[in-house]
Amino acid sequence: MFKKDVLELKKRFTKNGCTFTKMAGCYIDADKNKVVNIHETFLNLDEEEFYKYLDIAKKTLSGTIHNNLLELEFPKEEEEAGGKQQFLMGLRESKLKNPELFDRFFDLVIENYDYAGNYLILLFHDVYDVIKKTSDNLKIDESEEVYEYIICAICPVTLSKAALGYREDQQRIGSRIRDWVVGVPDSGFIFPAFTERSTDIHSVMFYTKDTKEPHIELMEDLLGCPAKRTATIQKNVFNNLVQHVIDEHADVKESALMDIQDGLHQMLTEHEDDNSEEELILDSHTLQTVMAGSGIPEPVAQVIEEAYQSEFAKEPPVVDSLIDKKTIAENEKRHQQKALTDQVLALQTTIEEKEAAIEEKDTVIKQQNQELSIVSSPELSQQSAVDVVVKVKADRASQVTKKVVDGTPYLVIPVEDNFHIKINGVDKDISEFSD
Repeated sequence: MFKKDVLELKKRFTKNGCTFTKMAGCYIDADKNKVVNIHETFLNLDEEEFYKYLDIAKKTLSGTIHNNLLELEFPKEEEEAGGKQQFLMGLRESKLKNPELFDRFFDLVIENYDYAGNYLILLFHDVYDVIKKTSDNLKIDESEEVYEYIICAICPVTLSKAALGYREDQQRIGSRIRDWVVGVPDSGFIFPAFTERSTDIHSVMFYTKDTKEPHIELMEDLLGCPAKRTATIQKNVFNNLVQHVIDEHADVKESALMDIQDGLHQMLTEHEDDNSEEELILDSHTLQTVMAGSGIPEPVAQVIEEAYQSEFAKEPPVVDSLIDKKTIAENEKRHQQKALTDQVLALQTTIEEKEAAIEEKDTVIKQQNQELSIVSSPELSQQSAVDVVVKVKADRASQVTKKVVDGTPYLVIPVEDNFHIKINGVDKDISEFSD
C-alpha cells in the first residue's frame, strides 16, 4: 500500500465524497463491560455527528507509511476456514448488517486489546468504485473495479478535566459537569488493503498513533498477522546497534554514527532524484557502501553488518525509515561550524602572510630610499663606541673621502643643490652650510 493509495481514499472522506453505508460501534468501560452499542446508517447521522465520526475514520489513515501505517500480511493458515482473515472477509461481506457478526468482533477486541481504561470501538463499511486512470493520470469516467472495505478505529474515552463553568440551570459559576470524551484513535486498521488502486485481500493496513509502543497484541492476536516494527522502532534499534559497536572500538571516530546517517540521507536523496517509484531497501550491499563512504574500518564494518543481519534479516527496512532527521540536522550544524572554523583559520593565515609581505616590502623601500644623513648624538656615544653615523645611498658610498685641513682630518661627502640632507633627524638645506 503506497502513499498515493492512502491519499486517494482519504480524499473521499468529505461530506460530498463520503459513501459510507453502515457504522457499528461499542463503548467499553474499564472493567471490559459493553456499555453502549451503536448501529447506524452513516449518511443519516446528524451533521455534527457525521463530521466527528468521519474525522475518526480519516484519522486511521493518517501519519506516514512504515511508521503510523504498517502493511501486515496474513499467514496462509489465517486465510483458511476459521482463520482471522476469513472472519474479516465475512464481516466485510455482511456490510455491517449482521449484529451477531460485528458483536463477535467487539468481543475479540475486548479479549485481545491491552488497555486500562474506557474506549470506543467503531466499524465503518464503504464501497468505492475505482475510476480508471490513463498512463498520464487522467481519470476516465468508467469503473475499473469495486473496492469494498471496512475501517476499524479504537478510540480511548477519557473524563474531561475538572473546571469552573457557567451553570445555566442555576445561573451561576460553578463546577463544570465532567463528560466522557471520545479521543482520536489509538489503533485501527483498514481491510482489505488498497494496493496500487486495487483490492489486496492478503494484507491489512494497520494504524497506530504511538509509534514507539504500538499494540502488538492487536497485530498478532486480533488480526492474526506477524507483527511489524514501526520506522521509529527500526531507527532506534539500528542506531543503538551501530553505536554499541562503535563504543567497543576505540579506533572509530565518535562521529561515525552521524556520518552513517549522512550517507543514508545522501543515498536516499540520489534515489529520489532518479524518480524511482521503488523504495530503497537497506540490504547488506547498501549498508557496506554507506559504511565505506563513512570511513568505518573494515573489521568494524563487518561487526556492524553481522549485528544488522541478526536484527533485520527477515525484513530489511527501507532507508527512509532509518534516517534520523535530528541527527542529520546536528551533523549539518557540525559541518557548518567546522567549515566556519576552517575559513577563519585560513583567513588568519592569509592576513599574517600579507602582513609579513608588507613588512618586508617596507624594509626594502626604506633601504632603497635612504638619503644622505649624518647623525652624531651624545646619546649614541653613551650607548655605543661609535661617535658618528653617516648614511648615504649605496651608489654614493664610494664618493665619501677623507681630507686633512689644518691638521684636522675631515670626512668629505660630495653634495649637490637638490640633495636631501638630515643631521640628527633635522632637515637641512645645502645653503645653510658655510663654505
